[in-house]
Amino acid sequence: MTARRIDPMPGYYIWTIGCQMNKADSERLAGLLDQAGLQPVSSVDGASVIVLNSCVVRQSAEDRVVGKLGSLKALKRARPDLVLALTGCMVGSEREKAALAKRFAYVDAFLRPLEFGPLLDIVAERGLGGDVQRDCLEMAARPMRVGEEHAVGLDLDGEHDGGIPDALDITPAKWVPVIYGCDYMCTYCIVPFRRGRERSRPLAEIVDEVKGFVAGGAREVTLLGQTIDRYGNDLPGRPDLADLFDRLNDLAGLDRIRFLTSHPSDMSERIVRAIGELPRVCEHVNLPVQAGDDEILARMRRPYKVDEYRRLIDGIRRHVPGASLSTDVIVGFPGETRAQFEGTYRLLEEIGFDVVHVAMYSPRPGTHAARSIPDDVSRAEKKERLRLVEELQAGIARRLNQALLGQTVEILVEERSGGKWQGRTRTNKIVFFADERDWLGELVPLRVSHATAWSLQGELVAEQAPAPGAWRARVARPAPARGAAISLRLVS
Repeated sequence: MTARRIDPMPGYYIWTIGCQMNKADSERLAGLLDQAGLQPVSSVDGASVIVLNSCVVRQSAEDRVVGKLGSLKALKRARPDLVLALTGCMVGSEREKAALAKRFAYVDAFLRPLEFGPLLDIVAERGLGGDVQRDCLEMAARPMRVGEEHAVGLDLDGEHDGGIPDALDITPAKWVPVIYGCDYMCTYCIVPFRRGRERSRPLAEIVDEVKGFVAGGAREVTLLGQTIDRYGNDLPGRPDLADLFDRLNDLAGLDRIRFLTSHPSDMSERIVRAIGELPRVCEHVNLPVQAGDDEILARMRRPYKVDEYRRLIDGIRRHVPGASLSTDVIVGFPGETRAQFEGTYRLLEEIGFDVVHVAMYSPRPGTHAARSIPDDVSRAEKKERLRLVEELQAGIARRLNQALLGQTVEILVEERSGGKWQGRTRTNKIVFFADERDWLGELVPLRVSHATAWSLQGELVAEQAPAPGAWRARVARPAPARGAAISLRLVS
């Protein structure tokens, strides 16, 4: 008797670069591919579908995407049935899609952020997967149109039509987009041209999604938005981020709430007070300053002054004792003099951030700065300013982290890598510890034994620790059959 051959489920591989919103987008695409009956694989070699989720916020990120695309050309030539797609912020208007298709003719689909429908059509047409519900797919912007100078290539009509399923993998921490797009038009930034105008998700929908994540084992959520503290401005009744914090803070089983990224012009005292008063909201604020000089901020179209930023930081520290602070800085913006850079340097030195994300300015096609402001700071000078900020910040971060030596901190264990467990404190400090037992998903107390500028090492405080393996046992569930229906609305 001949044994019946069982075909393996087709595999998909998603490569992601860029911000946390890109990571969230990739998780949601994975959920759709799971629903269609595909399974995730660990490398491109075993994949029937490969998706690159791109970032072009800086030239270095775009270069990495181009390099990754180039590395897949031979694989696509050897396996013409392979589905290869590019999504994320490298993909813009229909004209830009056409240019990408000419440049990368071996790629099957070019998809704007969250434009998942065409890829699912290809998957179905090639018999790789089944149908999925389509009522909530098109969260991407509708075709872009050219308008006034501030909106060249910008989608003015982006809409959000509901939730999208998350990936089936069970993890203790989840990304939750709450507002898409950005209405600010910072002169250096390409994000509004790719992600469209601001669109807030209804508060009840977000709460239902988080309930579903908690029912599936999540203990922490990170609320996402390009300008998250503008959440709700476009909704009936104008609920704000503080209202969302308050609703989520009451959910049983949810231990931690994180959020990013904030804008200095929209972080109200009401939001700051909510961070300090609600026990499940973590004491970490990411507040990009970009520059420490008023003239440069004006040229960037950042609508605040340095002293206003200082007062905001003072307010956060007053209402949220022990809060950790991170920021973003651009060095070498067009016209930035050495004296103006030194103003930024002094501001970073004065505030003492836990983390500074610093980058050299690189012009992004279509932005006001790229079109209208000469890139007149030499690359050598940009690199020197970058070095100075990185050197300064390494010293500040090392000092702040070393102050934690001997203290007991609590982390949510998120993964195991290189023989060590890894998690984050409420203040977003990364901590590693070694132990052979299963601590995934547990809130674990650690005594800090070693500190560098970038991470901490800890030792388990055994008498205060929960039972190992409890989280995994609680959330364990059988894998769904191929093509099984999966609810798009994640509700408890």
